[in-house]
Amino acid sequence: MRRRPFPPLARVLGLLVVVVGAFTALGLAVLWPSGDAPDLSGSTAGLDYVDAQVTAVEVVGCTDPAEGLPTECQAVSVRVSSGPDEGEPATFFSSLADFRAPSFSAGDRLVLVYNRLAPAPFQYVFVEFQRDTPLLLLGLAFVLVVVAFGRWKGVRALAGLGVSLAVIVGFLLPSLLRDHNAIAVALVTTSVVAFASLYLAHGVSAATTVALLGTLTSVVAIALLANVMAAAARLTGLSGESFQVLRVTAEAIEPRGILIAGVVIGALGVLDDVTVTQVSAVTELRRAKPDLSRRDLYRSAIRIGRDHVASTVNTLVLAYVGASLALMLFFLQEGRSITQVLGREVVAIEVVRMLVGSIGLILSVPLTTWLAVVAGVTSDTDGHGHGSSSS
Repeated sequence: MRRRPFPPLARVLGLLVVVVGAFTALGLAVLWPSGDAPDLSGSTAGLDYVDAQVTAVEVVGCTDPAEGLPTECQAVSVRVSSGPDEGEPATFFSSLADFRAPSFSAGDRLVLVYNRLAPAPFQYVFVEFQRDTPLLLLGLAFVLVVVAFGRWKGVRALAGLGVSLAVIVGFLLPSLLRDHNAIAVALVTTSVVAFASLYLAHGVSAATTVALLGTLTSVVAIALLANVMAAAARLTGLSGESFQVLRVTAEAIEPRGILIAGVVIGALGVLDDVTVTQVSAVTELRRAKPDLSRRDLYRSAIRIGRDHVASTVNTLVLAYVGASLALMLFFLQEGRSITQVLGREVVAIEVVRMLVGSIGLILSVPLTTWLAVVAGVTSDTDGHGHGSSSS
């Protein structure tokens, strides 16, 4: 099918995306991690993480290391499968009085920390179970499902996901460790990720351009609102143990900035979903009823958007509540009121994350829908959108 010429606004939006892309490239160049990063290994000096497999477990009498009182322990015999003592037997002890300690059985695959400076009976300490195999199988299942359902578009979506992870690991994290402005780094990262994920998954078209601009505009709004709320609520970003460790090992890092950056990055995935859906709604409505006026087209698409936002906001709220459920139960068990529980920083951070993300999500719907309508976005027969004249 022969493409119809782009309307003027679609060309303007395309030029705007080029400008945004240029500023993103400039931000990457300016904020690119260079030089030495802070040494974060001070708290783990002399420690090695090794893999091991349990060969036998025996309950023996021991002394509780915290209380200094006699108790019972699991004496866990293992065979070390990595590190300097690979292939050698070892034993570690796990107090049965410690409710956080799991039960072990022969065949369990573990991660242990080896402290060469500790006395011989205490050189190995349990850290985690090895979970690489089930996680790898789940990852393969995810890839197969995406490709089976999405076909070539699913492959492109996975490519976009790969680029996103590469940007986070190769740019975002190293740049934050070098004390670059966390909000600027987050905005550049979200821009790169949005460009890659949207254009790879949906192709280069006016429809994708509109979704991209709606996404990035909402991301900027979220960053500004998160910054204001973090200051107004006096969120320090130091409620988590990892932040406290970073404050010691990399004192130049600003925890509040990291907190805001996390809000921005976390909102991007949901925004992509909503903006792409709204553009698709406009294109399909226009295809089904090409004689619709812009006003009627906008109203119809907004009704779809309201339904989508209602379900997505509910999903966001339940996701954040689920993530903080155990913590909220703990605080309520202490006899605190719900307002006191919500006022605790570790919970307040999740509340701000949820509400700021939801506000940005809602704002993205009318903005993206309006852009799609006035830009005259439509669809080809193969499903890829482009700009066309509209009534």
